Amino acid sequence: MSTPNVSGAASPPTGATAASRVFDALKQDLIRGRFAAGEKLAIGSLKTRYQVGLSPLREALNRLAAYGLLEQVNQRGFRVPPLRLDELDDIADLRSQLECMALTQAFQNGDAEWESLLLAAHHRLRRADERPQEVEEWEQAHLRFHRTLLAPCGSPWLLRFIEQLHDQFDRYRRLAPPNPEVREVLDRQHGELVQLAMERRIQQARALLDEHIGLSHGVARGACSAS
Repeated sequence: MSTPNVSGAASPPTGATAASRVFDALKQDLIRGRFAAGEKLAIGSLKTRYQVGLSPLREALNRLAAYGLLEQVNQRGFRVPPLRLDELDDIADLRSQLECMALTQAFQNGDAEWESLLLAAHHRLRRADERPQEVEEWEQAHLRFHRTLLAPCGSPWLLRFIEQLHDQFDRYRRLAPPNPEVREVLDRQHGELVQLAMERRIQQARALLDEHIGLSHGVARGACSAS
């Protein structure tokens, strides 16, 4: 019979747990621009930074390369992908196509509970808008809003692809110079999307979402000019 751990001490993380932890932490750092585009990552520095052993670190790096946030260099190391305008344009175009598809399905499937969740997500986003110095709070509220908007679409695979595109897109957006005028329009469009969702006005919402992504795309392109 096994003896339960009653000491209160945390069990050491398994390799799989450590790899997942590092994957999540490093993914966020890559999206936030903590590493320069084109930078080759030093394994030793990463082990120290993320307090992890070599095996789970390599597993996390391989997963991030498969995800598209890292590039493998001659099977010997990893680097941050360079910023490429043609790649960003492709990402933005796919975002628009897939998110408008998911939006249509979400409007058809959404119920009263979804409406309540969407209103709550928008309220949190508006509160975060009032504290521009809290960047990560806004980023989390913004991500939650867009996830909630599309959540009832009924296709886990579609949502998975959209999430990956969001992560790739946000790597550019967060490195771009800020544009307060466009940001004000984008913030207002969030409320307009909520209103259209409540009224199930699919075509108007699709057009607005396409415009919303296009405006953000225009700002994100500044990352390529600034690099």
